[in-house]
Amino acid sequence: MRDPLAEPSDLIRSVSRALRVLESVGRAPKGLTVKQIARRCELTVATTYHLVRTLAYEGYVIRREDGTYIVGLEIADRYRELVTAFRGPVAVGESLRRVAVDTGWSHYLGRFVGGQVAVTAVAEGVRSPYLEDMVPGFDEGAHATALGKALLATLTSEQRLRYLRDYGMRPFTTATLTSPEAFEADLAAGDRRGMQLELGQFRQGVACAAVLVTPDKDLERRVVLACALPASEMMTSARVVRAKLLTAARAVADGIAADA
Repeated sequence: MRDPLAEPSDLIRSVSRALRVLESVGRAPKGLTVKQIARRCELTVATTYHLVRTLAYEGYVIRREDGTYIVGLEIADRYRELVTAFRGPVAVGESLRRVAVDTGWSHYLGRFVGGQVAVTAVAEGVRSPYLEDMVPGFDEGAHATALGKALLATLTSEQRLRYLRDYGMRPFTTATLTSPEAFEADLAAGDRRGMQLELGQFRQGVACAAVLVTPDKDLERRVVLACALPASEMMTSARVVRAKLLTAARAVADGIAADA
């Protein structure tokens, strides 16, 4: 959600409107007509028509035969560029894929992007439940994922409270922690354990563990490594998970350091 108080004085309205149009089309996989886009974006039909024509010319939306618009292939190109930029050095991606193959568990890298917790790289494991939301760029549910907890644990308590107030504590499942007090206690338990953990807090029946890869004074240089597996397996293998995560974290840290 955009903060109206943060709106820049030199905001270019046409660019802002075009992005709103693109977002609306992206949320409608079945496509939208120009009139539907105009209503959703609270724009005139004439303005919307010009914006859509421009976006279509640049390849960011596609007009179908029935007159509706869907997102264009240029979006996929920008996403691939995002994934490449987020993943970082080639050695890091190789380490992530190797540990996913060796363990069978899906692994994720995360860091702060623009002050917000985000997934930055993913390597799927054959033994882990598929989490369709956990893709590069996913920036929700920090309070409900071990990846988010491991990053938020690097903040001061005041910074964490501000983060939770700003982004909320949505209950993804009945097990999701929804109060700052419970969250602080959970982080403290994670510190004692040597890894942050969640059991069914983000997705029922799925567990996730995470450790810090690189501590840094710069918020956006802090990196964490997480893995996901069935909750039942985590209950019996937590020590094994921690050991494997720490080994993989060292390999990822070496890959990051070699590129510095």
